Amino acid sequence: MADIKHRKIAVLATDGFEQVELTGPVQALRAEGADVKIISQKTGEIQGMNHHEKGDKTKVDLALASARPEDFDALVLPGGVANPDTLRTDKQAIAFIKHFADAGKPIAAICHGPWTLIEADAVRGRRITSWPSLHTDLKNAGAHWEDKSVVVDGNLVTSRKPDDLQDFNREFIALLGKAGSEGLRKAS
Repeated sequence: MADIKHRKIAVLATDGFEQVELTGPVQALRAEGADVKIISQKTGEIQGMNHHEKGDKTKVDLALASARPEDFDALVLPGGVANPDTLRTDKQAIAFIKHFADAGKPIAAICHGPWTLIEADAVRGRRITSWPSLHTDLKNAGAHWEDKSVVVDGNLVTSRKPDDLQDFNREFIALLGKAGSEGLRKAS
């Protein structure tokens, strides 16, 4: 595995995140020594989902209002339907995401997570995958959608669903190992 010790990773989520799409990457990143922080619009806890059923609550480490994107090396955007649907209407959340995209820092988005990338204007001309129902939204935003377990395009790693987590985690950790402290420039 790549050496990602001491990398600072932001995970942006709110109520309605797909539980395993947050906990799986967080566990994988922490197992490799990364410093991972859960960031949300509110403090306390956020509600996870197991598809349509309530899952566990997850502790928020940092409120979005206090989070400085320049303090982080990379960003993870879990899916779930309600989570990215809420975040994509939050100007502060989109500005946070846009910082990573504009700076060329590594971003990993799974399932419905790429909805927020559309709002941050971070998919135009990029190869990407997602939950199949986002195909048209991503295409209309200028992305080249692919039906694969994981797609890596420069600094961007995307996957379709929880079944893809092993590939998603492996590719994101590999990307982090290659990226310098300033991140990777997005592919042309």
